[in-house]
Amino acid sequence: MRRAPLPFAEFVVLVALLFSLIAFGTDAMLPAFPAIARDLGLEDANRAQLVLSAFVFGTGAGQLLTGPLSDALGRKPVISFGILLFIAACLMAYLAQTLESMLLARFIQGVGISAPRTVALAMVRDLHSGRMMARVMSVAMAIFVLVPAVAPLIGQALFLAFGWRSIFLAFILFAGLALVWLNLRQPETLPPEARRRFRPSSLLAALAEVLANRVTMRCTLVLSLVFGALFAYLSSAQQVFVDTYGKGTAFPAYFAGIALISGGAGFINAALVLRLGMRAMVVTALALLLAGSLPMAGLLWSGGLRAGPEFGAFLAWSVLLFFVAGLTIGNLNALAMEPMGHIAGMASAIIGATATMLAMAVAVPVGLAFDGSALPLVAGTSLAGMAALGLMLTGPARKRAPGRK
Repeated sequence: MRRAPLPFAEFVVLVALLFSLIAFGTDAMLPAFPAIARDLGLEDANRAQLVLSAFVFGTGAGQLLTGPLSDALGRKPVISFGILLFIAACLMAYLAQTLESMLLARFIQGVGISAPRTVALAMVRDLHSGRMMARVMSVAMAIFVLVPAVAPLIGQALFLAFGWRSIFLAFILFAGLALVWLNLRQPETLPPEARRRFRPSSLLAALAEVLANRVTMRCTLVLSLVFGALFAYLSSAQQVFVDTYGKGTAFPAYFAGIALISGGAGFINAALVLRLGMRAMVVTALALLLAGSLPMAGLLWSGGLRAGPEFGAFLAWSVLLFFVAGLTIGNLNALAMEPMGHIAGMASAIIGATATMLAMAVAVPVGLAFDGSALPLVAGTSLAGMAALGLMLTGPARKRAPGRK
C-alpha cells in the first residue's frame, strides 16, 4: 500500500535541504583555506583552493551516474546511497594528512552529494509538472539561498572553536539529518512499474543527442561560463577579503550579506521571465555583468581607487555577480533542456555534469592566478562574461522553439 505524500510545505523544505547539502559542502570550507594550507604543508597557499575544485569535479562526474541510476532503482535508494558515500568521504577528509588524500576524499564527497542534488530534482518532477513544479522549485530555492549566506559563518565558528577538521563533522550531522528525514517521511516517488533498466548504451545515445543539438550545447557552454565565474569567486573570495582588503574574521559576514542581497534575483526573474522570455533575461543579465565588470577591472588595473572605496566597489561588484547568476542559471537550464523533453532525466544529468566540469576549467586557472589583488578574479569574470554574451547573441540560441509565439 502506497504511503500518502508529504504535506506540500514539508516536501518543499525537504527538497531545499537536499539541494543545500552541496552549498554547505562548498561554502562552509571557505574560511578555513589558510589553515588547511598551513596544516597540509602547502608552500603555495593558492593550492588550498583545490579542496573546493575537487569537490565540484566530483559533483559533476557523479551526476552522470546518479540521474540514470535513479530511473532504474528509484529515487530514495540512490539519494540514500549518495548521502552515505558523502558521510564516509567526510570521515576520510577528517583523517587526511596530505593534500592528495584530502583531494581524493573531497572528490568522493562530490560524487556522493551529486545524488541528492540531481535526484531531488527528478523527485520533484515525479510529483509535479508545469506551474506547480515551478512553484515548488521557487519556494525551495528561496529557502536554499539562506545556506550560502550562513555556511561560511558556521564554518568559521567551528574552525575557531574546534579547528577546521570539525567542519567535516558538521557535514556528517547535516547529511545525517537529511538521510533520516528522507527515509522516515518521504514516500518513494518513482513506482517500480515506471522504472527503466540502466543501460550504458542509453546514456551514450543521450550524450550523442545532447552533443549534436547546437541550441542545447550553446546554452550548456554559456551555463559553464556563468558557473565558472561563480566557482572562481568562491575559490578566491577568502583570499581577496582577507589578504587583499584585510577583513579577517569579518569575511563570512560580508559573504552572508552578498548572498542575502542577491537572493532577490530569483523572485525578479520569476516576475519578468513570462513577459520577456528566458533568452532576453539571460542576454540582459550578461550585459549588466559586463557593464559592471569591465570598468571594475579597469579601475583595479590602473589603481584608480583608494583602499576604502575600492573595497566598496568590490562588494557592489560581488552582489552584481551573484545577482546575474540568479537571473541566468535557471533560464539557461530551461533553454538547454527545451529540445530534450523526451530524454529529460539523462539529458539533465549530462548537461549538469558537462557544465560543472567545464566550469572548473575556467575557475581553477582564475583562482590559481590570485596575486594579492582582486584583478585576476574580476578580469577572468569579464572574459567569461564576454564569451557568454557572444555565444548568446550568435547562432542557434536565437531561434525560437517550434510553436512559440
